[in-house]
Amino acid sequence: MIRTPLRPLARILNARQAGENPDAIEAENKRIRHEAMRDTDRVRAESRLYILGGCFFFAFTAIILKMGVIATTLPEEPQVSRGGDPILSMRSDIVDREGRVLATNFDTYAVYAHPRDMIDPEVAASELARIFPELDEERLLKDFTGNRSFVWIRRQISPEQMQEVFDIGEPGLLFGPREMRLYPNGPVASHILGGSNFGREGVDSAEIVGIAGVERQFDDYLRDPANGGAPLQLSIDLTIQAATERVLAGGMMLMNAKGAAAVLMDVHTGEIISMASLPDFDPNNRPTVLTQGDQSDSPLFNRAVQGVYELGSTFKILAVAQALELGLVNPDTMIQTQPAIRIGGFAINDFHSYGRENSVTDVIAKSSNIGTAHIAEMIGGERQQEFLRTLGILDVSPVELSEARAGRPQYPRDWTPINTMTISYGHGVAASPLHLASAYATLANGGRLVTPTLIHDASNTVGERVISETTARQSVDMLRQVVTRGTASFGEVAGYEVAGKTGTADKVRPTGGYYDDKVIATFASVFPASDPKYVLVVTLDEPNDTTGSEPRRTAGWTAVPVAAEMIRRVAPLLGLRPNIETPLVTGVSLATE
Repeated sequence: MIRTPLRPLARILNARQAGENPDAIEAENKRIRHEAMRDTDRVRAESRLYILGGCFFFAFTAIILKMGVIATTLPEEPQVSRGGDPILSMRSDIVDREGRVLATNFDTYAVYAHPRDMIDPEVAASELARIFPELDEERLLKDFTGNRSFVWIRRQISPEQMQEVFDIGEPGLLFGPREMRLYPNGPVASHILGGSNFGREGVDSAEIVGIAGVERQFDDYLRDPANGGAPLQLSIDLTIQAATERVLAGGMMLMNAKGAAAVLMDVHTGEIISMASLPDFDPNNRPTVLTQGDQSDSPLFNRAVQGVYELGSTFKILAVAQALELGLVNPDTMIQTQPAIRIGGFAINDFHSYGRENSVTDVIAKSSNIGTAHIAEMIGGERQQEFLRTLGILDVSPVELSEARAGRPQYPRDWTPINTMTISYGHGVAASPLHLASAYATLANGGRLVTPTLIHDASNTVGERVISETTARQSVDMLRQVVTRGTASFGEVAGYEVAGKTGTADKVRPTGGYYDDKVIATFASVFPASDPKYVLVVTLDEPNDTTGSEPRRTAGWTAVPVAAEMIRRVAPLLGLRPNIETPLVTGVSLATE
């Protein structure tokens, strides 16, 4: 910057020669300099004001936009804890096919203690033991008076318990908000839902994780925030599930059974409408796993999926269906049913004597082991094994339950001729009631493979064809004969045309061999027989009907009446109208008073 002098020498000399006052030159230069400085300061101030105004404009614009976003966003509960790794405490609901809640979340509190902030640990321990009887007062007092700085009291408490703890007035007792998993229907569908527990925990949140059933199978989906809280919709119907369990519990008690299972399935989609296992439990207060003894004695054991049993004569229709499909027999083909078959040192007999020969239809209606064994002999072991594997009998069920992997079917490593015969009438292969329901659904829907599912989805369809429609229709017709004139006469339900097959198998000893007085009784049914829509399998573990003069254990006396009552209850709930035949009017008469 070049600074102009106030008294330039040249101008001063010229002014003196001209007789002018040199001080006027200095005054003028000062004025010019001050005006220039003033103009520079004004420009600088105006620039700063423009910049500051721009900053205020952009700041208020950002605030207005943020307020607009907040105003148009739906409110959400916080999903993570404060500080540290996030704990996802939100979990989606589980609903039935009609949207009714099966599992949901409930806001509650946990109670914990900071012993160093306590005023009277003895009173606090005594009062807490009174409020929560399962707590040990001495243990609490030891924790409160020791070196610990933090003590969990209860992971979840009710509002009433929270008020009682608050009334103690101890500043060292604190509460932390969290969500707990609630099953509002109690034991209904307990084996399907499974249960949940707390995973990672903080004082202000807790992670809910599935530990069994669909809660475990779909744990990632239920905890995924990306789903936006969308519920998991199951295929079961809550009303039908409750009715199934109620009837099954009554039947189990009347038949003095150790346990029971039932599976109701849509034959066209494979969707499971209800699935029950008894004894059951309340997932709100899930019992502990047995650490010793037989796990099947635990109420946690799902007999419909984990229970692997020899299902007896219910397998006979599978052998006959395969023989029909191969063209080896037709419904009227006569099959030898006497004498007993002796093979490999074993004898295959019938429960009753059915005569020397019977038609294939009568072999099923009367449930002849000998006749079925002869049919299996025509088929051969290799083809029999391939067919059973195609139906899914020899593989783990693909149903969406974590327990399904434990229900692995059992079958002989070497498929000998005697195995071929005994397997045809349900001895030698052990499978779950769900396996049997899937196989019967394949017969009932016209011969297309069925994959069982617990997820309600309109896109669920049957799979590839494994037998022809003609074979499937003939098989269902034979099953209908079992009810109308065979071993399942107690299974008839007026208006619903029940078809099915009984199966009574001696129960396997854990040490090998079979019990003489313990059986697994099963009735696998299809209804309505004229247009099959549903399959129902009912299995009773060690039933014993004592209403007669002698104990009766066969399925015709035990499982069949239970299944009939179940169909009678659930068929109207399924929307099936009874087909009642109107009596034929042969004449009209006039009555007068």
